[in-house]
Amino acid sequence: MSQWSQVQQLEIKFLEQVDQFYDDNFPMEIRHLLAQWIESQDWEAAANNEAMAMILLQNLIIQVDEQLDRVSQEKNLLLIHNLKRIRKLLQGKYHGNPMHIAVIISNCLREERRILAAASMPVQGPLEKSLQNSVVSERQRNVEHKVSAIKNSAQMTDQDVKYLEDLQEEFDFRYKTIQSLEQNDKNSALIKQEMLVLQAMLNTLDYKRKEVLSKIGRVIHEIDMLMSNMLTEELLDWKRRQQIACIGGPLHGGLDQLQNCFTLLAESLFQVRRQLEKLDELLTRLTYDGDPIPVQRPQLLEKVNFLLYNLFRNSFVVERQPCMPTHPQRPMVLKTLIQFTVKLRLLIKLPELNYQIRVKATIDNNRRFVLCGTHVKAMNMDESANGSLSVEFRHLQPKEMKTSAGSKGNEGPHMVTEELHSISFETQVCLYGLTINLETSSLPVVMISNVSQLPNAWASIIWYNLSTNDPQNLSFFNNPPAATLSQLLEVLSWQFSSYVGRGLNSEQLNMLAEKLMGQPVSYNDYQLSWAKFCKEHLPGKSFTFWVWLEAILDLIKKHILPLWIDGYIMGFVSKEKERILLKDKTPGTFLLRFSESNLGGITFTWVDQLENGKYVTFHSVEPYNKGRLSALPFADILRDYKVIMADNVPENPLKYLYPDIPKDKAFGKHYSCQPNEVSKPSDGGVKGYVPSVFIPVSKILNDSTEPRSPSDLLPMSPSVYAVLREHLSPTAIETAVSAGKFSIH
Repeated sequence: MSQWSQVQQLEIKFLEQVDQFYDDNFPMEIRHLLAQWIESQDWEAAANNEAMAMILLQNLIIQVDEQLDRVSQEKNLLLIHNLKRIRKLLQGKYHGNPMHIAVIISNCLREERRILAAASMPVQGPLEKSLQNSVVSERQRNVEHKVSAIKNSAQMTDQDVKYLEDLQEEFDFRYKTIQSLEQNDKNSALIKQEMLVLQAMLNTLDYKRKEVLSKIGRVIHEIDMLMSNMLTEELLDWKRRQQIACIGGPLHGGLDQLQNCFTLLAESLFQVRRQLEKLDELLTRLTYDGDPIPVQRPQLLEKVNFLLYNLFRNSFVVERQPCMPTHPQRPMVLKTLIQFTVKLRLLIKLPELNYQIRVKATIDNNRRFVLCGTHVKAMNMDESANGSLSVEFRHLQPKEMKTSAGSKGNEGPHMVTEELHSISFETQVCLYGLTINLETSSLPVVMISNVSQLPNAWASIIWYNLSTNDPQNLSFFNNPPAATLSQLLEVLSWQFSSYVGRGLNSEQLNMLAEKLMGQPVSYNDYQLSWAKFCKEHLPGKSFTFWVWLEAILDLIKKHILPLWIDGYIMGFVSKEKERILLKDKTPGTFLLRFSESNLGGITFTWVDQLENGKYVTFHSVEPYNKGRLSALPFADILRDYKVIMADNVPENPLKYLYPDIPKDKAFGKHYSCQPNEVSKPSDGGVKGYVPSVFIPVSKILNDSTEPRSPSDLLPMSPSVYAVLREHLSPTAIETAVSAGKFSIH
């Protein structure tokens, strides 16, 4: 079943979440019509490879054209209209930046996987629940409402200033007219009456000046209160959501909404600034005793400039954290001399700033590392599909500086993966007489010099962003705090949903909790130390919990991904629990679990019944690691696996996947070929030879009810093959060999 088919079967509350991240940037119609094709492409790789992204974009347009031809024949007018619109959008919006559509589709697919994983969980995790707080959603709506109200108030004040200007011009005209009269004319009754009118007009002017200043003051106060409270909280929440998304959590959105709020507030403040400038102009033409403008205007202008400074400083954000294109799902881990990308955005989108802001990137202040490559670029509105004012650095490389002795500091396999660094960015905005210096920094990054350090470096990134909201605590690992076990388990599930397409259920998480704590625990409020997670070896093992888990992720990604996504690998279950599950099942029922003693190993255990029918026995095969799975697909191993028990003919003991799914029904679609296919010499291989295949065979020497050790179930050796010959006729062996069924390991 395709991922999109699974999405369509979700409950309405999850479908509403899916609906939120499909918009005109990537219309849902295309996701629906091209589901299979979209899911078969590597959008993650294309998101960091422009040439690959361009090819995928062109192929996407071709796929849309094919759908357009199909619906044209069906005369579906509405769909024809939508597809033509979408085709035009794809060509116009992404032709100059094809990687952006790759990022969007990759994020959508990832978010679908996360939602599918969340739907399979009986209870929503604490972190995700906090991110979807209804209070937060209500605050977002309030911010947008208040920003809109402030914008309207500023525009209404513009009309008041214009009325004040017109009133003053009329006063000036009347006053100058009287002043131009002869002295005798000024004593007339008519002139005296006109003087009374002028006095009334001056009183009105004074009242309107005070009113306009009062309205301007209220607008400034509203902006100040909004920036100090709700908008600041919104920005902090977005940054927290970004932290969580970086470690596999829900896709963070809302930056476009924040940009709209910041831009409207900046426009309102500049509008108020122009209103104050107009009042200063009116002041130069007319002033009087008790005039409020010279008293109030300087204070109001100072407050406006202060708010603009703060608004601009808060608007300079890292939109996409540093990430190596080679490891898109491991952001903030940077390898020396390897390029990484990072994207920044100014949330105040004003046309006057396009190509006017040059951003400089640096690293740390301790002079241990320097950035090579293009580290100064101009922000513009052309590179982003949504027209945001942003800049993306794509060719930066961290390089470790040599020490005074001529050798490099910690370069090499011993570089500390708990040492945090920061990529800093600075720029200057010059606009309407204001000069504002802006600075921001990435979340802490970990430097490595060898990919073997990547797992532990990623563990550091997970622990930091799980444990703290502080975006710049570079001394965090001097005394790392404990983490709540329930939150850690939620993040571990995200590692699976984001990296290998399927998260962990409550039973699997319970097993991991027991693995971490050494015993069954109620983990809702349990605290786990950093050392327990990543530094201390598991009891009786030569590796840590995290190294063990990371090896399993790598095994799934490279060798058993389709089986994992289908949900047929139970994976995280102890030996004791597996026997409880299997003991009452039909003989031949088996389950798949990850090895607890071998890094990156997967095994299967099946239940069998002794001839007397009174007792059951369990058999576990030696774990298969990536080396053996590179030679033989795991689905084929399950199909072809044989055991030799006593004097019996070799047979496949695997009948039903737990609880009762026929083996071929579960894994049939993943077999590389049908088991009854007979290879012919012309099918391939060296001419004149019959192609051969590997077949996994194990031996069980007796029917003891004692559990078998893994060494009892090793792949078939030449000596075992000799036993096989004793129990099969020459004709049977010849037939099997001719069919390419047997090959000695």
